Amino acid sequence: MRKWWLYLCMVFVLCVGTFAFVKYQKTDAVVKEERGVLKSVGEAYELIRKESVHETTEKQLVEGAINGMAGALKDPYSTYYTKEEAKLHREQLSDERVGIGAEITVSQGRFIIVSPVKDSPAEKAGLKPYDEIVQVNGERTDGKTLTELLALIRGEAGTNLKMTVYRPSEDRHVELNMTRAAITQTSVKSKILVSDNKKIGYISMTVFGEKTAEEWYKNTNEILKQQISALIIDVRSNPGGYLKSVEQVIGSLVQPNTTYAYMENAVGNQQPLQVTKKRMAFNYDERLKTLPIVLLQDEGSASASEVLSAALKDLNRASIIGVKSFGKGTVQETWPLSNGGELKLSTHKWLTPKREWIHGKGIKATLEVEQNPLFHMKFPPMTGNFKEGDFSESIQSVQEVLKAQGFSISRVDGYFDRTTAKAVEEYSKKHMLTNGNKMDEKFLFALHEEMVKFRENQENDMQLQMAIGYINHQLK
Repeated sequence: MRKWWLYLCMVFVLCVGTFAFVKYQKTDAVVKEERGVLKSVGEAYELIRKESVHETTEKQLVEGAINGMAGALKDPYSTYYTKEEAKLHREQLSDERVGIGAEITVSQGRFIIVSPVKDSPAEKAGLKPYDEIVQVNGERTDGKTLTELLALIRGEAGTNLKMTVYRPSEDRHVELNMTRAAITQTSVKSKILVSDNKKIGYISMTVFGEKTAEEWYKNTNEILKQQISALIIDVRSNPGGYLKSVEQVIGSLVQPNTTYAYMENAVGNQQPLQVTKKRMAFNYDERLKTLPIVLLQDEGSASASEVLSAALKDLNRASIIGVKSFGKGTVQETWPLSNGGELKLSTHKWLTPKREWIHGKGIKATLEVEQNPLFHMKFPPMTGNFKEGDFSESIQSVQEVLKAQGFSISRVDGYFDRTTAKAVEEYSKKHMLTNGNKMDEKFLFALHEEMVKFRENQENDMQLQMAIGYINHQLK
């Protein structure tokens, strides 16, 4: 028992030392006070093991103590990972994993969506930033650890998952259905857009992962061969990732020795972050440094995405089109612990080149353009049969889509009323369906497919169209 008391005290000392936000020379009084605190931790440990009617293991108590200290920071980005959680955390930015494709953060025991990965099952189902996960397959998430939550979310590719989230922006619960898939972490994609007889390069980055810099290098080399006149960089719904990856992207677009951000430590000391030839992993084409650039962002653009956005904006290297970004202005570091777990802490603030801290505020777009609401709605179900008088989350998703398409519907709360029946009948006649005013599987499939085609048509992307128009105007 004594060795575990010592072990717990050592863990506490390690964490307290790491958490310290102000470095100072400890006085005898401070040392005495800390010893008293450590003694009470050991006393609590021994009392729980000896007297509690609830069975616990030594491992659970130690990990509970570390979790408690991390939670005391009230920082959703500082957390303790068990050995199992640490493994899952490392997989977040790996090349491929099976799941739904969403960045999740833990805040005061609640699981909050930072951003769904673009083109993932989560995005297709309609998961949004700031959604709080309440249930997975009917099982509540209250009191669960991140490992337990991810165990519920992950499974075999092709299997179905039902998730209930609380959406604060609408003050309601939403039920989402999605199919697990292998999420290939090809983080960079590119294509050529043609407008007004001009070739515009388009590059989207879904995350700043391990191979993003390499993929950025290959994709930029390829589109530059097409003699493009300008470049659109799309980081919408990009939750961030490795700082070293975003540094490579920024370094390819600005002149050497340019300061692209500042790091501020716990005592307020600021260190400029500069891109130098020595730090660049690839010999990027020099034409990238002079091409006109427009960057697309949205409320799901966070962390490393915001480092890129802020750098290009403050350095007058790009115009930003979209809406205000997420607003994550802290940097985390992770330390391995002797029990196999990991401790992730917010150790620095990052500031823009103009030394602005965007935490909780986000980065405003140069040109604010709201996206077509059909891009954010969850896809309607593909199966089911509903008639007037029924009530269902599936009916609600259909109502939202039909109303966004211009059909007259008086309510969008999931109750199949007379106006919904009339809208269904009008839609069915328009698409030559035989279901009348009922929602059958043919109707649901037709509506679902129409939504897929709508999103695939870039002419419906209002933010992208604004970016193209803006570039054409600038190049005249």
